Amino acid sequence: MTEQLNRTRLFNACCLALVVTAMTFAIRAGILSQLGAQFNLSDTQLGWINSMAFWGFPLATMIGGLLYNYLGARNLVLGAFLAHLVGLALTITASGFWGLLISTFLIGFANGMVEAACNPMIADMYHENKTTMLNKFHVWFPGGIVIGSLVSQYMTGMNLGWQLQIAVIIIPTIVYGFLIFGQKFPQSQHIETKTSTNIKNLFSPLYLFIIFCMTLTATTELGTQQWIEKILGNTGASPMLILAMVTGLMAVGRYFAGPIIHRFNPTGVLWGSAIIATVGIYAMSIATGGMVYFAAILFAIGVMYFWPTMIGFVGENVPKTGALGMSLMGGAGMFATGIWQPIIGGWLDSERTIALAAGATSEAADLMAGQAALDNIAIFPAILIIAFGILYFVMKNKRAAAMA
Repeated sequence: MTEQLNRTRLFNACCLALVVTAMTFAIRAGILSQLGAQFNLSDTQLGWINSMAFWGFPLATMIGGLLYNYLGARNLVLGAFLAHLVGLALTITASGFWGLLISTFLIGFANGMVEAACNPMIADMYHENKTTMLNKFHVWFPGGIVIGSLVSQYMTGMNLGWQLQIAVIIIPTIVYGFLIFGQKFPQSQHIETKTSTNIKNLFSPLYLFIIFCMTLTATTELGTQQWIEKILGNTGASPMLILAMVTGLMAVGRYFAGPIIHRFNPTGVLWGSAIIATVGIYAMSIATGGMVYFAAILFAIGVMYFWPTMIGFVGENVPKTGALGMSLMGGAGMFATGIWQPIIGGWLDSERTIALAAGATSEAADLMAGQAALDNIAIFPAILIIAFGILYFVMKNKRAAAMA
């Protein structure tokens, strides 16, 4: 083990691990139709497969958050590395619904372990600049989706099977594993490490409120993106190119988040994001052709700051929740998104059935089903407009009282 803490190498390893997490998300979104056709799966069944990734994630963040103080970041990242390798191998060799269900759960578990290890580790290493560095770390979730969506688009166009698309993800997995071996990890000097204190502060009203909001922001962002190919497949726009464009904009926005957060403060950013996200999703629900791209840009601007800013908000305003508090934030978001996956699939199935019964063609029925699903998803950020508006004024009054 090296004597000096190499913050840059560890940060890069975390970023690459998040790229792997994002690529599993993007490529899974790109191969849903192939999986449905090969294994004769309905959208509801595909929704259950999707949900396994979102349920494995919160289980890992709960376990990782509780064990972070005892095992440390190094062992959690190693666990993520091994789970990624096994999960990807099992996905490639899956022969049907249950194989895909189990392997997707394991990949989700690996993704959650990345979140459980890396968020508190980065907050510890860069304690003087938590929110900005967490935004820079989370650049690589949308950045990885750009990579994954373009890989899926190209490989699908070349008639390369879904197994090969999954196999590509093994390459960055091996690289991030190489980066962490033999490295000294931070010793939690700048985060609360007393587990009883962490647990006690989980029940503070502010933390409970923000974790409720996290369930809505995550579903707004990931619920829409995971079904992008099904929802927008018949709008006249390319779903995977839209996914690449949306997540590319998100990556750029997160990289330059520092000045924006400083100018508007985290609660102002969250409130504005909820407004723009609502408008963007509604616009996608009525757009076709080239206008879908414009609506998707609004959606990207709306959701780009949600996830990292909320985790940074907890790190700065409820710091005694420690690694556990940060981990459970991500876990709550993914758990809620997992619950909604089969429901969104059910919306698509039922709305398509209604449209076909009314005499619509297959293509028109798919379009109508996707638009109806987006209408329903828009309810989530609409609720957040109210929630984050309340939070904005509460925190503003709190800061004014502290300065008085």
